[in-house]
Amino acid sequence: MSRSDTARRRVRTYTARLRACLGAVSAHEIAAVADRLHRVARAGGTVFLAGNGGSAATAAHVALDLSKSTRGRPPRPDVRGVRTVTLCEPATMTAWGNDHGYESVFAGPLATLAQPGDVVLLFSVSGNSPNIVAAAREAQEAGATVIALLGHPGGEVRGLADLTVVVPNSEYEVVEDVHLTIGHILAIHLRDALRGAAGRRTAPRRGRTRTRRRG
Repeated sequence: MSRSDTARRRVRTYTARLRACLGAVSAHEIAAVADRLHRVARAGGTVFLAGNGGSAATAAHVALDLSKSTRGRPPRPDVRGVRTVTLCEPATMTAWGNDHGYESVFAGPLATLAQPGDVVLLFSVSGNSPNIVAAAREAQEAGATVIALLGHPGGEVRGLADLTVVVPNSEYEVVEDVHLTIGHILAIHLRDALRGAAGRRTAPRRGRTRTRRRG
């Protein structure tokens, strides 16, 4: 078998696993997360996002989509995007990691920033990363909602989160791809929901017009 044949086989195998995994993710779990994010966005709360490695890149990507893409293209002035903060910013992470250990890199900022009515959205394949577990616990202390996108079986974070989406797979590549797809679904849903709410606020009221009698 040539190298080209091997590459084509790997493409077919991987995409088949990815399609199967996407089809097996719970639509109910995703819808519950979308609904909670919509409520937080309408109330003016903040969504904090965190992850390690590839999941850190996913967290930053989804943070951008929630804050920018939800306003449409071009951005509509009557639509307020979702307020997001990514906890994967290098200066903050290295300061907390250097001074207090890597386990504190997300929990430390959350202790200062998170408050009731906010959401902490965590991305983790294993669900057992110590800094992700610490972030979930700190979010609970702050009174924020913990949402976790995880791989199978969900790890320790699954038991700490208020809402989860568990991808039925433990392969890092597949799970990370599915997490980003879910992030795009959430952004599209919120874009349409926030646009619809803005349209209802600005629509003229219909009613009977009273005319003044001349006399």
